[in-house]
Amino acid sequence: MSTDADSDRRLSDACAAFTQWLDRRLTAAGRGDDRNNLDVNPSGLFWLGRLAPLEKVTNSPLGDRGERMEPCAIGIRVRPLDAAPWVFDVEVRCVAWRREGRASDRDWRKTGHAIGSVHIVHTEDDPPESTILVEDVNRALAAELGADVLSVCVRLERTRGRDGHPELLVQVVNTSPEESDDLADTNVYEVEMVVRELQTAPFFLESLPDSFRYDRRVPAYGLNCGVVQHADGSLRSADTIVSDRFRPQYWNVDTPQPDLKFETLAQDPVTSIRQLVEAHSAWGARAWSAAELDRRAAEGSWNEGMRREADRGAEDFRAEAERLADGLRCVEQDEDLRRAFQLANRAIGHAARDKYDAWRPFQIGFLVASLPGVADRTVDVDVADILWFATGGGKTETYLGLLVTAALHDRLTGKSRGITAWSRFPLRLLSLQQTQRFADAMAGAEIARREAGIGGAPISMGFLAGAANTPNKIKLDPGPGEPDPDDESMPSRYRLLMRCPFCSGDVETDFDRTTWRLVHICRNDGCPWPQGPLPVFVVDDEIYRYLPTVIVGTLDKAASMGLQQAMRGLVGAPHGICSDVQHGYVYAPRSKRPNGCLVPGCRGSKIDLPMEASRYGPRFRLQDELHLLRDSLGAVDAHYESLLDHLQEEVSGTRPKIIASSATLTGFERQCDVLYKRRGRVFPALGPLSTESFWSADTSDSLRKFVAISPRGVTLEYAADRLIFELQSTVRRLESDPVGTCGEVGVDPEFAPQLLSLFGTNVVYGNTIRDLDAVERSLETQVPIEPLHVTSLTGQTPFPQVRETLTRLEEPEHAFGDRLHVITASAMMSHGVDIDRLNVMLMLGLPLTTAEFIQATARIGRRRPGLVIVLHRAQRERDAGVFRSFGPFTQQGDRFVDAVPITRRSRRVLERTLPGLILARVLHVHEARAGTALTMVRSLRKYVGQSGLTSEDEYEAVVRMLGMDGSLDVHARRDIEMWMQQFFRNLNLPQGTFRWPSDLSPTGQPMRSLRDVERQAPVQD
Repeated sequence: MSTDADSDRRLSDACAAFTQWLDRRLTAAGRGDDRNNLDVNPSGLFWLGRLAPLEKVTNSPLGDRGERMEPCAIGIRVRPLDAAPWVFDVEVRCVAWRREGRASDRDWRKTGHAIGSVHIVHTEDDPPESTILVEDVNRALAAELGADVLSVCVRLERTRGRDGHPELLVQVVNTSPEESDDLADTNVYEVEMVVRELQTAPFFLESLPDSFRYDRRVPAYGLNCGVVQHADGSLRSADTIVSDRFRPQYWNVDTPQPDLKFETLAQDPVTSIRQLVEAHSAWGARAWSAAELDRRAAEGSWNEGMRREADRGAEDFRAEAERLADGLRCVEQDEDLRRAFQLANRAIGHAARDKYDAWRPFQIGFLVASLPGVADRTVDVDVADILWFATGGGKTETYLGLLVTAALHDRLTGKSRGITAWSRFPLRLLSLQQTQRFADAMAGAEIARREAGIGGAPISMGFLAGAANTPNKIKLDPGPGEPDPDDESMPSRYRLLMRCPFCSGDVETDFDRTTWRLVHICRNDGCPWPQGPLPVFVVDDEIYRYLPTVIVGTLDKAASMGLQQAMRGLVGAPHGICSDVQHGYVYAPRSKRPNGCLVPGCRGSKIDLPMEASRYGPRFRLQDELHLLRDSLGAVDAHYESLLDHLQEEVSGTRPKIIASSATLTGFERQCDVLYKRRGRVFPALGPLSTESFWSADTSDSLRKFVAISPRGVTLEYAADRLIFELQSTVRRLESDPVGTCGEVGVDPEFAPQLLSLFGTNVVYGNTIRDLDAVERSLETQVPIEPLHVTSLTGQTPFPQVRETLTRLEEPEHAFGDRLHVITASAMMSHGVDIDRLNVMLMLGLPLTTAEFIQATARIGRRRPGLVIVLHRAQRERDAGVFRSFGPFTQQGDRFVDAVPITRRSRRVLERTLPGLILARVLHVHEARAGTALTMVRSLRKYVGQSGLTSEDEYEAVVRMLGMDGSLDVHARRDIEMWMQQFFRNLNLPQGTFRWPSDLSPTGQPMRSLRDVERQAPVQD
């Protein structure tokens, strides 16, 4: 009797077999392996395995690019192991196509395979270049075609590498004429070559540094092709380059894994955590011991630098072990912390919704290592902790576990309300799936709080992402295009939740005029949330009024610190609370809200805060996708991160802990220093091997298969059309002929419906909206498959369409013909979109950054083996270079990631950020000291005169805020000083010259978004 585990294993094996079968089918379609007759010219149909005539390439005005786009040769570059003479054989095989009749392109016939070999003996005294005709192949082609037109040769080139070691490039070249009266097509097709009986030494990747963790060896390089090395040492050309990534296991120790189920940890966390900490320590004592490192150094011929790097790795592991031990002690000794952690496990168990019931070891490790900072907010506050793990490993759930623990600990220790954490994403369109995950976790925390009888306000979530996503405010008398409270259709446009976070029931949106809230309401009468509107806030003003426990949103909103006085609630205490208890917190009075309440027309009064003011400052500031904070965005954010720290210290007397997650670690130390003026620290520490650490190790199970294709003689768009046609028509055979198709694949037909679901939706990933628009247009006319339902997921896709698409992907229609078949997607999809059914991606050229490649392809094969097809743009130097080293690129992708380019010393950026920094100080520091509004120049001038504030005071405050007190900051300090002097000169000009404090800025208005800088133009060759 099979178990669920057995069935799961069999399905995964079936998926792995299916990806291999799909790969073979696609390659065969591109080469023409299964076609013998055509009614169209083969040069317009086949984009793999073909070689153009040498004459054609020579005459092309495109030079080397023309050779890559339509090559006349394929080759294998090797390093002979032994000294000359070098004796080996080269086997060549190919076919040709002949048109029967001249009247039309209707009757084309393929020849049989022409096979031949040449025997090569080469010495150092021979010329460095030589050419040998492959007579057997040429005779066979002439016999099949009835004309001696086509010819191929083997060309040998001898060079020396940078280290002086000899290298041989063995090529097969189509030396046929460009045109012939006897033959309509002088290309050769299905070309393959094999180099036999040559002992070779490996190349070493020159683009990567030495490292004790990685293997930089490459057996051979291909020219316009891939290379496969067989067990006997022979080397074979390949039209595609295939690289397999394997699924990790999350327990890499011989001893049994501790019980990390949510239910177990909710009852007794100490026992399991102690077992984990002890296993971690014991494993490290073996794997990182000096003796083990010495053994590996001897076997791997490490140099001194590699040995020093290994010693640093050992130190990092020991520091991690100490953090885990500290966390264990906190759980053992701190009753409130232990109880919060227990309840957090109940909360995450609720949020998991039966998809999983336990933590992975690295997840619980990060939580335990972070617990001292939950118990005492001064612990490691000067450290930015980065959670780094393979995409799909569960980073989001991990830091949600930390935030829930912190929120419950706050409630247990006297913080009865207010913000525990502010989580930011660097994209304009925050993933709706990410938002739902946050809502589910907070709902679980609220259920746990209620069941435990803990007092305080409900644990809630806010969505702060700006007017492009949700309203900044809802006005009593809205202007054109603004949300209208009297428009019955308005609330539905801002529905963010895909389901009720408490019960998974259906959710509707409405506008409640009594509380002046845009609310989400669960319609399930049995929902455990008993209080009407769900504790989810999506309008900026509502977030300021209610200060939800965890705020999730986009990075851009930090710019509002210099524009919106109510942003004070995100760094510290509001001014009070409205006497109308449904209106929430109040802020500084303004002419339209004299009592400081943000509800239009409120006539209530301000009453004292219900909690000590110093406790309102957030405990955590969390940054997702840290690697995207680069270039001008990173530089601008660095200034605003300093502003947020500065204001929280001024308003609350506290400093938040920084938590981040990232897809890459390259240059993280400098990035953390620039962004946060904090030391960066990574969890988990890297293991002694790239594929192995205490927390994970590769298995033999397939995760995803990468296939690199460089189309020959056709456009990338044409190749994409053909691939989508082949994918869709091939997969649909599972529906029309499940038995026959599964027989070809070699799997049980019982899996046909699941394979149809898992491989029937293809993602087409593009770097530009223009590329994706072209794909959608082409699919309408060039892919003759019906029905073919196509939709898009990009930053321009409206929220309702995103929500509908995600729902249809997660809960597909019963009939295959009604489902979504193709998703065109941009970078928006590479972050936070997690659909287990997505198992095929077609990538239109390499993304501009390796980090984006890693993130985007990780959307595929999250639960079952997946297939990623990367179409390389051969005319681009970067694509061509990556194609050459595609295997190492996918296996060691994180090492190909460039360090994040970022600085906080840009004078142009300083010019743009200074207005917002100074106005934020006016709103949140000086206005509190003045005890009156400073929204007009005359009131600010009066305050400055009475307080004695000078430009030197503000200059020194900004320099301290930004940390620009070093020897390299001389020019920046001078710019700040001159800017401040001009600001104060403008302030002291005769009354009436300026009206608003923002008008005093010498460099224009404050930024309204952190992206409000000059448009970046990515450079492509």
